[in-house]
Amino acid sequence: MLQTAQEYDGVIQICLDLYRKKMTDYGSAWRILRLPSLTDQIFIKAQRIRSLQENEVRKVDEDERSEFIGVINYSVMALIQLELGVVDQPDLDTEKAVELYTKHVQVTKELMLNKNHDYGEAWREMRVSSLTDLILQKLLRVKQIEDNKGKTLVSEGIDANYQDMINYAVFALIHLGLK
Repeated sequence: MLQTAQEYDGVIQICLDLYRKKMTDYGSAWRILRLPSLTDQIFIKAQRIRSLQENEVRKVDEDERSEFIGVINYSVMALIQLELGVVDQPDLDTEKAVELYTKHVQVTKELMLNKNHDYGEAWREMRVSSLTDLILQKLLRVKQIEDNKGKTLVSEGIDANYQDMINYAVFALIHLGLK
């Protein structure tokens, strides 16, 4: 599991570096996005990944890796929005945004380590396409919970689904060689 933790950190560092650069370029304009908008952004990324996996012809010169990074970063943004709420104007500087990102990733990594212990690193035997399908399934669950105004009877909340999407995307990037 030490190897998994190190690989996880390597993937997250790449994602965080891109997040930091985009914060420098755009600021925290994403803070105006309502949760369903972030969910839809993640859905677009996951659908594109699935399309790339199924289609031989690509008309845009990007691969799955950049889309999985997008899944991770948008999911972290969603977790931040869940914590802070939506605003009318960008309100985070880069330092605070990175601090919040790091906090949510740390909690998500701890969840992964606990599940990884219990499941015996079963994800290592999974195909990247299966991880993509699990992300899409989680997105459909989140959309249903959003349509239900956040209420669930027996299911985990939206935050746990975003955390799972982050972890599945990290696993996919480890499989694809992004460390």
